[in-house]
Amino acid sequence: MAGSRRDIALLTNPTSGKGKGARARDAALGRLRDSGFGVRDLAGRDADEALDLAREAVADGVEALVVCGGDGMVHLGAQAVATTGIPLGIIPAGTGNDVARYFDLPRKDFVAAADLVIAGNTRVVDLARSGSKYFVTVLAAGFDAVVNERANKMAWPRGQMRYNLATLAELRTFEPLPYSMEIDGRSMRFDATLVAVGNGPSFGGGLRIAEGALLDDGLLDVVIIRPMTRTRLVRTYPKLFKGTHTSVPEYEHHLARSVTVAAPGIVSYADGERFGSLPLTIECAPGALTVLAQPAA
Repeated sequence: MAGSRRDIALLTNPTSGKGKGARARDAALGRLRDSGFGVRDLAGRDADEALDLAREAVADGVEALVVCGGDGMVHLGAQAVATTGIPLGIIPAGTGNDVARYFDLPRKDFVAAADLVIAGNTRVVDLARSGSKYFVTVLAAGFDAVVNERANKMAWPRGQMRYNLATLAELRTFEPLPYSMEIDGRSMRFDATLVAVGNGPSFGGGLRIAEGALLDDGLLDVVIIRPMTRTRLVRTYPKLFKGTHTSVPEYEHHLARSVTVAAPGIVSYADGERFGSLPLTIECAPGALTVLAQPAA
């Protein structure tokens, strides 16, 4: 993308990462303009307005949509560029930054992240889709979703610690849920503590729930954690950061092109954002996202 002047859109969540979003925008904006890009500097007053701005820019034919923020901003950007072929650039500035980990993007150097946008190398990867909505990382549909719901209602603390405290709070009362699921036409009924549908391997700032998930295999990774005691759940939780939970006997893993999941009273989360109440049908959308990133190894 280097060379003659081209127009790109830079969309920012200024509050991401305790204000890192605004600092990331300032650093990236200067670098991109110094490199000869015409940059539309966009920031919505809320998520709906931000998505409208992103979609308008894509419809106008910008060369790329670049987002400054965390996984929530990547989620928003993906809605705007999915299936269009217009690449998504990422200046990581959130607290979790799981998508940045997927693509080995610089998470502490905004200028270095902008340089990857300037270099113009792209990777084409899958998205997961439910109806007209997409997600990049993992859909949480069990204990993990309940924790997300509680964490989003907490004003303090910020970042990973808020998620950890919400986990401890929910552990006191959470009971396994009855699920019905259909995986590529095969029906299942079971009780489970946790169900997750992964496009990528991790969520929540490095929780590798869908360990081994590939972004470009045309498949979803469906993870089921069968009922376990609270004590055992507490002991298993740290293993999620290393992906070693796959060795516990309650762990179950399926590959699927399409999955329908239902359980009572669960609001699912994807990319850390409230996604939708169960039941939901999720499908893999192969090659739906183009990302400005390091070339695949």
